[in-house]
Amino acid sequence: MDSRERVALALDHQKPDRVPLDLGASPTTGMHVSTVYALRQALELDPPDTPVKVVEPYQMLGEITPDLWKALGVDVVGLSSRTTMFGFENRDWKPWVLFDGTPVLVPGGFNTEPDAKGAILMYPQGDHTVPPSGHMPRGGFYFDSIIRQPPIDDEKLNPEDNLEEFGPISKEELEYFRREADRLYTETDKAILANFGGTSFGDIALVPGQGLKHPRGIRGVKEWYISTLTRRSYIYKVFERQCEIASANLEKIYRAVGDRVAVIFITGTDFGMQTRPIISNEVYRKLYRPFHERVNRWIHEHTPWKTFIHSCGSVEPLIEDFIAAGFDILNPVQCSAADMEPRRLKAKYGSRLTFWGGGVDTQRTLPFGTPKQVRKEVRERIRIFAPGGGFVFNPVHNVQPRTPIENVLAMYNTVREYGTYLLQ
Repeated sequence: MDSRERVALALDHQKPDRVPLDLGASPTTGMHVSTVYALRQALELDPPDTPVKVVEPYQMLGEITPDLWKALGVDVVGLSSRTTMFGFENRDWKPWVLFDGTPVLVPGGFNTEPDAKGAILMYPQGDHTVPPSGHMPRGGFYFDSIIRQPPIDDEKLNPEDNLEEFGPISKEELEYFRREADRLYTETDKAILANFGGTSFGDIALVPGQGLKHPRGIRGVKEWYISTLTRRSYIYKVFERQCEIASANLEKIYRAVGDRVAVIFITGTDFGMQTRPIISNEVYRKLYRPFHERVNRWIHEHTPWKTFIHSCGSVEPLIEDFIAAGFDILNPVQCSAADMEPRRLKAKYGSRLTFWGGGVDTQRTLPFGTPKQVRKEVRERIRIFAPGGGFVFNPVHNVQPRTPIENVLAMYNTVREYGTYLLQ
């Protein structure tokens, strides 16, 4: 059975030969570049000091290449925009070094400079003539958004101010998606998970507009969350127009990539805290679900794609609404959060929803446990989530820096050893 068949059966809630594995196909199923580097060294895929590409600078995610797919048994490959969250393209690679000494390659637009305290400043579209939009603290591993909130005059606030980053897809981007979808489909046997962008309503990671030189509208994290209550009609109008743009773009994208794509990443908006949802079911139904329904309905009526929702935290009270909105897949399945007990999730939702993640806890077990504890948790999660299909293995969100490489190896070795359905 090849990877594409394996993933297709799992998504249809049937048993493939083994549990499918994802690493790096989406911005929430990847691995920090320093850990990718350490993993490649441990697997002896590279000579020492061979740099790894940073393909997503905001989270500093590392490139997952075909030799690593083969070494680990990866079944899914990602298709996403050429442009990073900071507004420059992934091209013209050049050397850079992390604070911990890891050698990496970064895009040519990765034009950083240190501040007075030794932190690293990132600039939108690599343009130093405008204020920086990202900040990596000295000794840090990621970029935090710099909030560039302009003064808000409610009398002049215009929904178009929060729509600058959304617009009709260009011919160049369409051709890129067409070409890459064709390449990935013909040159690999992997299932393609596409992240075309534009359909994530209110994703707080995107609200600050890190790739915009002069963001307008509501761009502060606190101000945005407050506005979902105090300026709800404004937020609704932003979502409404964003949905119109996204729907038109999806029609063009489908004509370009067709059925070669298996899964589409719809939204990365987080609705959960560690202890409970951030919002009520009523707010989800009024503000978010109408647009999720429209996007999912169009996709399911016109394509064979499965739709993917990412939301961290305790979201069990919202899962019925996610299913009703038309989502096929839930990620990252944060089992350490309240009410996210794996057996309960599988029993209650497993026939209607594919769990993409939940394979091991990345807050505690993977970074701070022993290899034995990692193996135990991975085996347990496979036993719970794998029966009857509807499970793609990935840890809970991206694998973080400073994760002991022996724990990472224990995770993937255990998936290989216990992931076969002959043992279920």
